[in-house]
Amino acid sequence: MRNLKVMTAYRGTKYHGFQRQANAVTVQETLEKHLSKVLNEPVTITGCSRTDTGVHANQFCFNVRTESKISTLGFCRGVNGELPDDISILSCQEVPMEFHARFDCVGKEYIYKMHCSESKDPFSPDLAFHYRRPFKIELARQAARYFVGTHDFASFCADCTNVSTTVRTIYSFEIENSGETVIMLVKGNGFLYNMIRIMAGTLIDISEGRISPDDIPRILAAKDRLKAGRTAMAHGLYLNRVFYSQEELFAGDTAAGER
Repeated sequence: MRNLKVMTAYRGTKYHGFQRQANAVTVQETLEKHLSKVLNEPVTITGCSRTDTGVHANQFCFNVRTESKISTLGFCRGVNGELPDDISILSCQEVPMEFHARFDCVGKEYIYKMHCSESKDPFSPDLAFHYRRPFKIELARQAARYFVGTHDFASFCADCTNVSTTVRTIYSFEIENSGETVIMLVKGNGFLYNMIRIMAGTLIDISEGRISPDDIPRILAAKDRLKAGRTAMAHGLYLNRVFYSQEELFAGDTAAGER
């Protein structure tokens, strides 16, 4: 028996999230179908996270246990040859049997992408949230600073019933823009259900003057979802990177030694 650590990317538009469901097509179901064919045995994969309907991934990790002796290069080539165009295998490596894509993950990075223009982008309507107003990026940056650090994010969770704690640590929250594109880049040790989308939606409400940047500490302290802003649309969200070591997580971060 071997354990393979696999990095994949996918466009989530046609899928009802990553995790297998009884009555909907998901990324997990699609991957398992084609992996089983290439490996010539039925397999179940373990994903690093769950993503919602319409959410994308630039990098998503899963592990799969197999009896197959296929090489890692042969795995990548064989599976990519079977998969639909909206899912791609990026890499494959053999890892110890105890490796677990979800439990061994020490951090994740998400991006939220917006197309800020009166006119829609006909080339990527499902790949960025179309926002028709000017986005006040400096106001959003002021507010985003309050998210950095260790906080109780209950106000930014759509459903907290299945988690033991709503405390999470955000290592960085950056907002970049280029032309009509705005990207929110968030790195943390873990995220609650819809947490990124609610933070993004709250920053949109701040841009519109519905909430003040300095209201964020009060919203965090309230631990009440109704105090935060809207939930931003799913198709602007991407799981961007997953990390499996502290060195990888804080690479290029001069403050890494202080964490």
